[in-house]
Amino acid sequence: METALRAWIAWSSFRYRCQARLADQAGEGVISTAIAVLIMALIGAAMWAVFQAVFNDAGQRIQSNVEQIQ
Repeated sequence: METALRAWIAWSSFRYRCQARLADQAGEGVISTAIAVLIMALIGAAMWAVFQAVFNDAGQRIQSNVEQIQ
């Protein structure tokens, strides 16, 4: 009987600690995901700016070469 009581107390305290720990970190996943999305958006915006600059410059160079040929 005493062993069963000790096991029940150990299980109850373990379950309470797990529930308390999970409740403390309830919003952590949402916050981390939001930060990751913002970082990816900034990287995407930077990549788009570089992409436009490279292809605008390439377009101007091609246009000037075509004009020289004519």
